[in-house]
Amino acid sequence: MKKVLITGATGFIASHLVEALAERYYDVRVFVHYNSRSDLGLLRCLPLQILDKLDIVWGDLRDSDSVTRAVKGMDIVFHLGALIAIPYSYEDPSNYVQTNIVGTTNILNACLRSSVQRLIHTSTSEVYGTACYKPIDEKHPLQAQSPYAASKLAADKLALSYYMSFDLPVSVIRPFNCFGPRQSLRAIIPTILSQAIFSDEILVGNVEVSRDWTFISDLVDGFIKLAETSGLVGEVINIGTGKERSVAQVIKAIEILLDKKLKVTIDKKRFRPQKSEVYSLIADNSKAEKLIGWKSTVSFEDGLKKTIDWVKSNPSIFKNKEYVI
Repeated sequence: MKKVLITGATGFIASHLVEALAERYYDVRVFVHYNSRSDLGLLRCLPLQILDKLDIVWGDLRDSDSVTRAVKGMDIVFHLGALIAIPYSYEDPSNYVQTNIVGTTNILNACLRSSVQRLIHTSTSEVYGTACYKPIDEKHPLQAQSPYAASKLAADKLALSYYMSFDLPVSVIRPFNCFGPRQSLRAIIPTILSQAIFSDEILVGNVEVSRDWTFISDLVDGFIKLAETSGLVGEVINIGTGKERSVAQVIKAIEILLDKKLKVTIDKKRFRPQKSEVYSLIADNSKAEKLIGWKSTVSFEDGLKKTIDWVKSNPSIFKNKEYVI
């Protein structure tokens, strides 16, 4: 049985990955950011029979000792731990440097010392910036347009440098936008849904920007396929559907599924600074299909239905019109 570590395990993507790996009979350890409340975040949503089997290590990515303790004895490390909110990166960029860059360096060093068999490092499509051409393949120019994107780009380059310098068996997975149950109000789709389901009016930012939206179960499948495919160290793999939808189109799809007309109000405080806005992202996923046999299987509409059901089932989590940075 392979021993795997997931960093950032209390978050949206990682909690789904933890669940999927446990269901596949991996021996799962989770690295959880220490807090005085012993709060497991979204891991609390997992079935009790899975939660009880998890090996929980508390610590901080910025603390090399706790990172070393978490990585020790692992076969595969999935590094998802990061600060991810783009708006907050304008408020406190130095924290993003410490967590996303220094924290990743600690993971890389610990993996090197522990001789892990594989490290899957999580990137983001934000490192591409606004598309120079579409669809965006892995050779697309890299242009970080926010402190968040800059910190993630630096982490990507560090990870690949450890492969080239020290033969660390690292692969970089680069997800485009994803959505699904458990996602917080820091993401656009749950922000819209939380308002649309519980009222007839929504406050949004720029509705003209477009993204490639992947349902969470498909993204998790990409993580696992990459980890289970040998010979791909040093590679960067895009994960996205290859289809693009603007925020306005997302709102329209939600109106259809909810069978209601929404009053859309543009809220300027939800806009990014103009030069920092990424206007268009759409993945070329041909490399993922060729090398790991991955392609999306859940349609955007079916994914939305599942997400709507989740929001309706968890009304206490969502506060109408709340803007979370």
